Amino acid sequence: MLDLTTLRADTPGVRHVSHFNNAGASLMPQPVIDAITRHVNLEAEIGGYEAAEAQKEAIQEFYTATADLLNTTADHIAATANATDSYARALSSIPFRQGDVILTTINDYVSNQIAFLSLQKRYGIRIVRAADEGNGGVSVADMADKIKALHPRLVAVTHVPTNSGLVQPVEAIGQLCRENDVLYLVDACQSVGQLPVDVRRIQCDFLTATCRKFLRGPRGMGFLYVSEKVLAANMAPLFIDLHGAEWESADAYRLEPTAKRFEDWEFPYALVLGAAEAHKYTLRVGLDAIAERNAALCATLRTHLAQLPGVRLLDEGALLSSIIILYCEHKPAAELKAALSARQINTSISTYGAAILDYARKGMRTAALRISPHYYNTDEEIARLVDTLRNALR
Repeated sequence: MLDLTTLRADTPGVRHVSHFNNAGASLMPQPVIDAITRHVNLEAEIGGYEAAEAQKEAIQEFYTATADLLNTTADHIAATANATDSYARALSSIPFRQGDVILTTINDYVSNQIAFLSLQKRYGIRIVRAADEGNGGVSVADMADKIKALHPRLVAVTHVPTNSGLVQPVEAIGQLCRENDVLYLVDACQSVGQLPVDVRRIQCDFLTATCRKFLRGPRGMGFLYVSEKVLAANMAPLFIDLHGAEWESADAYRLEPTAKRFEDWEFPYALVLGAAEAHKYTLRVGLDAIAERNAALCATLRTHLAQLPGVRLLDEGALLSSIIILYCEHKPAAELKAALSARQINTSISTYGAAILDYARKGMRTAALRISPHYYNTDEEIARLVDTLRNALR
């Protein structure tokens, strides 16, 4: 059982809002806020470079805490500006050639889909999307058939799509990739912090995430996991700087041996320290306990939302996450969001353009309301959200 009283006392934002936009950016706990402000003050007092040097041991805790979250070691973790930055660095390290196949899904994140299209335009690769099961989620059997038939250069799967409560079978797909020696990239932007994520079980070569969502860290920080296979193959981002490599001669450089070859030299160290504290906070609360609490909250919320008149929940799949997509044909999502905001209840909008393949299949052509609870939300907040929506729908 989580100590909800203590968790909410740690979260100053809950005194002002009921926050159901954790898939966007969670409310930061006080230890995270304190870590950021302490370092900003230290930079102001002694200088930016000097502050980073004074805090180098604390900065290293970002790597160890992030590694602990993912069941790996610190030398496999790179700090980045955000999840999309991590994703671009991973993609740029792969030597794509004309005709190469990227095998992905119809539910992969919009920025990832656009990145694939950019690679297609520039390098002449092929984008192939595996079919979904009838009840939602990518078909592992179709993935297996396409991997064997197409020999893709890369398999790319978003663990929890931003536009759906779906949880994709990333571990089963990882096993297929290992058996067929295919590079595997997992976007875990929405899953790390709300679900246990184990890179050893997933068997991925790259995993990307942000710190601001369910991990409750600051905006402006993300991270990238890279496997030993990637490091041993001397894979590195296309644009590498003096932090990721050592300039040895006029025409040669030597790669940093760890995942830090995927980093740049400059960092917002106040945010690094804040993210480190967020990751340690998540570990103290416990990912299994968080997942259990989130599942209970979402089951309650989905039950009540499904009873509202004229709405449809668009979430599919055998396992659902802490993202709930509510669609109403006769009431625009923006109006519903505004009604909730008027009562200090935070939600967000999921647009058609964010998931055109998935939403077109589900018959949604405009926008939907995205509701994303997290473990510090209460039953009372859920009741107030549902009551506000009920009134707005009349």
